[in-house]
Amino acid sequence: AHGLAAVSLRYFPVAGASGPLGEDHTPETHLIPLVLQAAAGKRPSVAIFGTDYPTPDGTCVRDYIHVADLVAAHAAALKHLRASKPSHTFNCGYGHGYSVLEVLEAVKRVAGRDLPVTMAGRRPGDPAMIVADCSRIRQTLGWVPKYDNLDTIVSHALAWERRLAEMGKAP
Repeated sequence: AHGLAAVSLRYFPVAGASGPLGEDHTPETHLIPLVLQAAAGKRPSVAIFGTDYPTPDGTCVRDYIHVADLVAAHAAALKHLRASKPSHTFNCGYGHGYSVLEVLEAVKRVAGRDLPVTMAGRRPGDPAMIVADCSRIRQTLGWVPKYDNLDTIVSHALAWERRLAEMGKAP
């Protein structure tokens, strides 16, 4: 009614860290920080909820996006709006996912240590796979992610977890 345009960004699981900023909340429910905390001995283990999903390794698959790429998506959306372009909704992800077991392996590689794992049953309502179709944001906004690599996401998150440890913060 008043010519107001908007851009909605649909986030897929955000991970990683950027410089001195990272994820620190209680209770922690996100996989990558939980796995990093288990690898650092801050929690007794990390649980794998279900190994019988219809995915390549039987664990849930998610499209993790690095927080810095999400920031770039926001900047591209603002540029779009400032140019008086029409309203849109965009998925913010990479268009491919990583399984729970692939995340565990990435943490082992990056942290250089094994980690305690416990197996648990499926959680009610967990879909087997959630992956973004990010073609619209790439085409319309020209968004090109820079951190589309699980080891990079994990290494940046690990650097953040180490900063938390230096500050004496525990989960």
